[in-house]
Amino acid sequence: MKYSLCLPVLAASAACAPAFATQYLSAEQAQKLMFPDASEFREQKLALTTAQMQQVEKLAGVTARSVNWRVFRAIKGEATLGYVVLDDVIGKFELISYAVGINPDASVRQVEILTYRESHGGEIRNPAWRKQFVGKRAPAGLSIGDGVANISGATLSSTHVTDGVRRIAAIAQVALAQ
Repeated sequence: MKYSLCLPVLAASAACAPAFATQYLSAEQAQKLMFPDASEFREQKLALTTAQMQQVEKLAGVTARSVNWRVFRAIKGEATLGYVVLDDVIGKFELISYAVGINPDASVRQVEILTYRESHGGEIRNPAWRKQFVGKRAPAGLSIGDGVANISGATLSSTHVTDGVRRIAAIAQVALAQ
C-alpha cells in the first residue's frame, strides 16, 4: 500500500526522461530522401591515398581521419546523380551518425542526421540548420561563424557535424568530383 503512491510519480518521471540513441533514418532511407530520382544506389569503396588525405586536410582544415569511406553512388540509368557519404562524429560524449548527399560537382546537396545519441543538442536535426550546408563546397562557408550558425546548447554537436560535413565536402572535391 505504501508503494502504490510512488507508482504515479515513477511513471511521470519516466515519461519526462530524455531519450537516448534515437535513430531517425536508416542509410537507405537517407539515400532515397536525398536522391529521390535515383533508380539504384551502388556502394563503392573509397580508399584515399596518402596524397589525397593530405589534400583533404589542407582543404578542410581538419584531419582526413580515415583512409576508407563508406560511399554510395546514386544512379539513374547510366547517369550519376551524386553520392551519399556516411560518417560518425563525436557529439559531446556520444557518436552522431549522419549522411551527406554530394552533387557531382562536389557541392553539398543535403545533410541528414541518422542517429543521435546525446541527451542534449538534438536541434542539429532542425531542417533550417541543416539547410545552411546546401550548395556549399569545402572550405568556403562550411565553418561555424562562416556560413553556418552555431546552436546554443548544441555547440559541440553543431561544431563537430559542421567539421565532418566540411571534411566530406573536401573528400568529394579530391576523390569524387566529376
